[in-house]
Amino acid sequence: MKTFFTSALVLCLALNAWSQKSLPDITFRTLYGENVAAKELTKGGKIVVLSFWATWCSPCKKELDALADLYPEWKEKYNVEIVAVTIDNQRALAKVPAMVTTKGWEYTILHGEENKVRNAFNFQTIPYSLLIAPDGTIVYTHNGYVPGDEYELEKKIAALAK
Repeated sequence: MKTFFTSALVLCLALNAWSQKSLPDITFRTLYGENVAAKELTKGGKIVVLSFWATWCSPCKKELDALADLYPEWKEKYNVEIVAVTIDNQRALAKVPAMVTTKGWEYTILHGEENKVRNAFNFQTIPYSLLIAPDGTIVYTHNGYVPGDEYELEKKIAALAK
């Protein structure tokens, strides 16, 4: 019985440590070629939604469209910044600025090298989103997208903003 409780405690501590993970030491690039360190994303004391996507990923574009609709309200209400990081290769990256303009996405768009980003953030599929507290702690992660996920994310944002 003692072993069970010890194992349960270790598991809880491990899960808590994972859920309290900080941003990895990785650098993204703006669409203009400037470097942006992941840890710089929360320097303004804002809550950050970090979403990984690609031009070929339909669920990614649906998620980013849904977030774009809510972003102006979230910015004002919760002091949130949305940062969308494309993992497109160099060839597909050329399509990103036109897509962003056409879709009217008004949040920050960055680019990361796919393998480095996947390894640093430990994910396999996109869209993959993280909610980051103003202190740089990753407090929530989500894989995939189905309509309505954005409202679950808003609940997490609202709780964090309190």
